[in-house]
Amino acid sequence: MFNCVITAPMTVSAFLICLLSALVLGVLNALVFSFRSRHSGSLPFALVLVPPIVTLVIMMVNGNIGAGLGVAGAFSLIRFRSAPGSARELSGLFIGTAVGLACGMGYVGIAALFFVIVALTVIALTLMRFGENSRSYRHLKITIPENLDYDGLFDDIFEKYTSSHELVKVKTTNMGTLYELDYHIHIKGGEIVKDFIDELRCRNGNLNIICGRESDKDML
Repeated sequence: MFNCVITAPMTVSAFLICLLSALVLGVLNALVFSFRSRHSGSLPFALVLVPPIVTLVIMMVNGNIGAGLGVAGAFSLIRFRSAPGSARELSGLFIGTAVGLACGMGYVGIAALFFVIVALTVIALTLMRFGENSRSYRHLKITIPENLDYDGLFDDIFEKYTSSHELVKVKTTNMGTLYELDYHIHIKGGEIVKDFIDELRCRNGNLNIICGRESDKDML
């Protein structure tokens, strides 16, 4: 089952087996990493195409060290010019690359077994919400006028509605007439209550307040 399906010289049937296997595993990889996950619209498209592309590249290199180095440089350039993604998205691309490498070498059985093990692990971790931030953690942005001293301005309100809070960033806006304060907070009870927002609005002069869940990427 785990023997190489490629013979020398390569046959059309062996080429099609490797390429179609990589394509099928790419589709399954896209489905697994789309399961209960928010992602960019182009991610499933990339996850489907990466394995067959890598498969063809490995077949063409075929032990040529110079060609292999050139391909590695090309992939590095593509990665450098790509928009950064989350760790989950990068993991999906790495898995697709590994599947493509195995199929390109002719080890379709190993590629399939590897994918099954990894896919079951990803689904299990997703169902367990492994590594996710608690739903009680929020990112809070408050706008205040420049004449207010932001140091300790909302401490009494935070003590009433949060179990912890941290001021992580201060930024001026509107030609320096306003401050934007970014906080990481832990809400008591896990849900934002209207009274909490209302008290903040009374303190900041009814200027903008944004409160949302923390995510893997920079928020707000």
